[in-house]
Amino acid sequence: MDERLDELVLRAVELVPRGRVVSYGDLGHVVGIGPRRVGSVLSRYGAGVAWWRVTNAAGDFPPDLLHEAVPHWLEEGIALKPSGRGCRIVDHRADLVELERRWRRAVADLMADVDPDGAEATYDE
Repeated sequence: MDERLDELVLRAVELVPRGRVVSYGDLGHVVGIGPRRVGSVLSRYGAGVAWWRVTNAAGDFPPDLLHEAVPHWLEEGIALKPSGRGCRIVDHRADLVELERRWRRAVADLMADVDPDGAEATYDE
């Protein structure tokens, strides 16, 4: 997999504010990839970032992750749904416009050699 793309995803997760959540699709939109790719990056490299701030579109996690996420949510003031399966994403979603703005600044160093269409720039000297 592309290490730069992995880093782009991880930097986006790092920018989700405490007490806020986003969906895999929200992050995918910011980074320019699909939600499954976001999930794949987080499943491999997410232990070092606030992974509990990234849920599915309904605000849910699978049971094996939910029990790990709930203490983080409670500490950050993120309300659980009455079903207990996830968080109330509609009430706690991060400002996606602001997230994307901050992300673009945070990844400028990684994007310096990529053209606007996403192809790596070549430097002929």
